[in-house]
Amino acid sequence: MTQQKPKHYPQHIDLEPVMHVEGTVRLPGSKSISNRTLLLAALCEGTTTIHDLLASDDTMVMLGALRSLGIRWDEVDERTVVVHGQGGVLPVGEADLFMGNAGTAIRPLTAALAVIGGDYTLHGVSRMHERPIGDLVEALNEIGAQIDYTGEEGFPPLRIRRGHIHANRMSVRGNVSSQFLTALLMAAPLMARGHAVTIDVVGELISKPYIEITLNLMRRFGVTVEQNGWASFTVQPGQRYTSPGTIHVEGDASSASYFLAAGAIGGGPVRVDGVGQDSIQGDVRFADALERMGATITRGDNWIEARGNGVLKAIDADFNHIPDAAMTIAVAALYADGPSTLRNIASWRVKETDRLAAMAIELRKVGATVEEGADYIRITPPEELLPATIDTYDDHRMAMCFSLAALDGKARRGNAMRINDPKCVAKTFPDYFEAFAGIARNELF
Repeated sequence: MTQQKPKHYPQHIDLEPVMHVEGTVRLPGSKSISNRTLLLAALCEGTTTIHDLLASDDTMVMLGALRSLGIRWDEVDERTVVVHGQGGVLPVGEADLFMGNAGTAIRPLTAALAVIGGDYTLHGVSRMHERPIGDLVEALNEIGAQIDYTGEEGFPPLRIRRGHIHANRMSVRGNVSSQFLTALLMAAPLMARGHAVTIDVVGELISKPYIEITLNLMRRFGVTVEQNGWASFTVQPGQRYTSPGTIHVEGDASSASYFLAAGAIGGGPVRVDGVGQDSIQGDVRFADALERMGATITRGDNWIEARGNGVLKAIDADFNHIPDAAMTIAVAALYADGPSTLRNIASWRVKETDRLAAMAIELRKVGATVEEGADYIRITPPEELLPATIDTYDDHRMAMCFSLAALDGKARRGNAMRINDPKCVAKTFPDYFEAFAGIARNELF
């Protein structure tokens, strides 16, 4: 994993219409779990063997940053890494860290580095410098951190110097990104050496399932967080991160959404292995949304299966809890029996691209009528899907979502899709298009 096998992507991929889908897909590891686990393993006491780690651009960013900070890790094989924890100390006190466009890396690292202290710069690709981080920086600076913006205020790049953290209580807004709260939670035990630390959430907390992932993993590493609903979180003093010895990363539930939706649209059955009914990831609730649309869903301990059950039903629902997976619903809505509305998804605006705007533009290319609001999107499917050239905006989920528009559904047939710049899938699922081809069937029987 020190050096991912170079994978070459063409400028575009042409997908021909697919009559039927069927098969089993082994999911890559969850990005959210992988990057959280890597940081906790670095901060803990002891050595941690991480199995089924996602091999992708975003995890390489985190691994590279940890190595630059003096954290030793060894690659056992493509999906297994051994991390040698340093008990909340970083051997290297000065480093320049390139964070790509990995929100799951830059946000928790910012908090950890600010609390531990040193002289660090964090920067990334141009889109990363457009993704807000001001709420997190403000929360940290208010308790004595010393973080400066070296570009536009409220956004990376950042310069972090040694501050004087004095926190019994701190607050952070919850309505832009749950990663800000995740970052503070993961850093809280480093602050709670001699006294309790409480984090108050200001306003509505979005993407709550992602906080549940954070709390679950912190418990695995020996730290329990007391919750007052979703309003505040307290870490009692004297808790230290300790290695669980071995930990397995679940398959990525957001990545599962494309294949489950494919099964619902294109007949199936399509099974995903690596995530199941007891998953710690909230995005498994995506399957519930497919059920509401009429798909047949079956769940096991480590798998979920979807098959079509006639024409998909239109859906009108709040997707605040699963914003990433909701993108897949937006494309599945092309196969529904009427207009679908996805609500409470303002966070789409500050992801890898402005996903609300991008989704509206690309859905219109395939013939849909789209109403784009500040925090919702309404999709009326066309009489028939049009062939289209889909722009991906350097956003992995745009590429993966629109592959589904090549599928034949009960309500309407798919059409030829040209996916521009397919290399963006390397962020979370480098082999996505091979996996998609693996379930495509162009014979009826």
